Amino acid sequence: MGNKKRKKTYLLLWLMTCSVPVLSQQIDWDRVEKMSEGALSEVYSQSRISVSWIDGSTWLTYNERENGQMNYYMVNPYGRKQPIFRDNADFVRQYVKLTEDTTITADDIKLYGLSMRNNNPNRLYWTRRGKHLMYNRTTGKLAIDTNYKQKTFNNLISGFGRSPHTTDSLYTMLGDRYNLYIKDNRSGDTTQITFDGKENASYCYNGSKPELRAGNVAGNWYGHVFIDFVYDDSEVGDLYILNAISGHRPKLRTKKMPLPNEKGVRRFKLFWYNADTRQGKLLPIQGTMTDPTISLAYNNSKDTLWFTRRSRSVDTLQLCRINLHTGDITEVITEVSKPHLNLTFSGYRFIRGGREIIWWSERTGRGHYYLYDVDGRLKNKITRGNKLVAGNISFVDEKAGFMVFVGYGQEASSDPGYTYYYKVDLLGKNQQLLTPGDGTHELNFADDRRYAIDTYSRMDMLPVYQIIDLKHPGKVHEFARTSDKALRATGWQPPVLVKVKAADNVTDLYGVMYLPTNLDKNKKYPIISNVYPGPQDDQLPRRFTLDDNGNQSLAEMGFVVINVAPRGSGPLRGRDFYCFSYGNLRDYPLADDKHTIKTLASRYSFIDLDRVGIYGHSGGGFMTATAIMTYPEFYKVGVAASGNYDNNNYIQWWGETFHGLVPQDSIPTTMQLTENLKGKLLLISGDVDDNVPWASTLRLADALIRHNKRFDMMVLPGKDHGVWSPYYVNLIRYYFMEHLINPWKRDFDIIKHTK
Repeated sequence: MGNKKRKKTYLLLWLMTCSVPVLSQQIDWDRVEKMSEGALSEVYSQSRISVSWIDGSTWLTYNERENGQMNYYMVNPYGRKQPIFRDNADFVRQYVKLTEDTTITADDIKLYGLSMRNNNPNRLYWTRRGKHLMYNRTTGKLAIDTNYKQKTFNNLISGFGRSPHTTDSLYTMLGDRYNLYIKDNRSGDTTQITFDGKENASYCYNGSKPELRAGNVAGNWYGHVFIDFVYDDSEVGDLYILNAISGHRPKLRTKKMPLPNEKGVRRFKLFWYNADTRQGKLLPIQGTMTDPTISLAYNNSKDTLWFTRRSRSVDTLQLCRINLHTGDITEVITEVSKPHLNLTFSGYRFIRGGREIIWWSERTGRGHYYLYDVDGRLKNKITRGNKLVAGNISFVDEKAGFMVFVGYGQEASSDPGYTYYYKVDLLGKNQQLLTPGDGTHELNFADDRRYAIDTYSRMDMLPVYQIIDLKHPGKVHEFARTSDKALRATGWQPPVLVKVKAADNVTDLYGVMYLPTNLDKNKKYPIISNVYPGPQDDQLPRRFTLDDNGNQSLAEMGFVVINVAPRGSGPLRGRDFYCFSYGNLRDYPLADDKHTIKTLASRYSFIDLDRVGIYGHSGGGFMTATAIMTYPEFYKVGVAASGNYDNNNYIQWWGETFHGLVPQDSIPTTMQLTENLKGKLLLISGDVDDNVPWASTLRLADALIRHNKRFDMMVLPGKDHGVWSPYYVNLIRYYFMEHLINPWKRDFDIIKHTK
């Protein structure tokens, strides 16, 4: 009997120490799904406010659910609101009697597309299911609109010569698939005028028919001058994408994809031909640059054509003018920004009939707009502010001499990446904030652009609605706030806004922290960092979003989840912050993420620094795999999806912009770190990804195998770069559960069987 007891004891010990996990914490999956976007959206829809301008007026309408009923309001420019209907039920009875449509109820009228005439708020006009209705708010009567007139639209196309024929039909341009031929319609003579067209560098439409015909031609007439702009991809290498589940046989798709620091990149040609003089030539649009990027501009006329050229090193941008009569090219404005231009905002706008140019520049280290004359002479700086980064222009009122633009960083707020709107005179005076309120703002302008609806929110604050007056920017009238009562009733809570120092202990970083709604501060929780390093965008949620990226529902499993933007992660905070990645494209965000986690753990005792996870998609996948191999003792678990682990084999503009023009294959890669892997790593990729081809994932897998590393890998058949699906989300959830909450024990080295 004693031996049998010992055997049972040994068996029990063996079961406890084998590789099958012993579940120490059960996951409440119902709770997890309850906090997901899908579940919360249904609840949030009960509180969501829908706001829009009433067509032809300076009034707006919005609806919100109150005490179980959807109520409809009108608001004037001063924020004063009044009910649209005297009685919802009475309105519906009249509507059904007039239209015999029973699809609306007093609780859900579905009131869209309201209009007014002469800004008269007492009569509202509404078209539904082919019926044109008029509601008299004074009498409460609904009637058929007997004065309804269908709107007419001007379908004239602006510009010149979209037809292969000149406007006077004297000439017709023909194409044979690759080259151009001019036909003189008076004599009937046809003459070939280009001879260097070829596959992937054609003067004709891609895929055009081989016979000579007008429908093949890709260029435009400007009077009797013909311009044909050609993308020359003839030396660009191919990317092959095999769709294994497309049908009975796998299908192969091929596309051109230039890689960093290769000789074979896209080039540009601009062919100019004067039909009157029979002169034709390729214009020297590249100037003194080697392999520049050329973009045709707007504000063209019968005399001029504009284009920009950007250096391959992405540090110089030139705006150039072509004299259409002669083909002569003039450099008008040249912008140099080291180490690279801000590709998000760099640009221009012609105003006053092309006589002036609004130009964006980061010459002071922060982005601002400048006013130039048409010959490139600087007139004045338009936008102001030592902290301001000027973003996109909403509109320019040329007659009144002002513009409305987006700005970042100027206001004291929870995050310098929040969007604000400003008004400023084109002479650079009277810059005024239009949108007060701590959060990210979005404007919806009335037809006359005198007033605008301002909607602003944060991740911890539901949308707020106010009206702004562009003539009196200080006069802001709040008229509604979205209630969080219904969301709170489910147990939902907003995430925590985070502000920490970067690894330099100087730069402020901002982000969001998601906590379990049943958080016990006396317990320890694993922490997971959801990462995306940019540099072109940090993907940090700044307006109210439910369960952004699935992070709240992930936290509900028993994690602390964070999303904090590192240095170099986005273009909204000025040149020094944005260009922090330059020349260090692999490693630049890693120290900040580690430092952020350690900082938060020092603030919140419930964060467990012995159980740190990291995950991300695309650039976030690249950062995840790199981080877990750079700090193998710190990050224990990573899920890396669709990552560009070798930026020498990713698209040209990315590596050359953010790392620089360097010898081919010299950008550091994640593969160079694979011998350091100690933690648990899951690689995920779709097999038809044409953004970050899954060859990148295979190359990382190959490097891990060559170092005898144990890792996991999941291929999602038929998925492109957008791998998001319930299956993908739960891959992430289960992987962190199995390795941070209920950990498996297994070897790191699959050949030597060592840990």
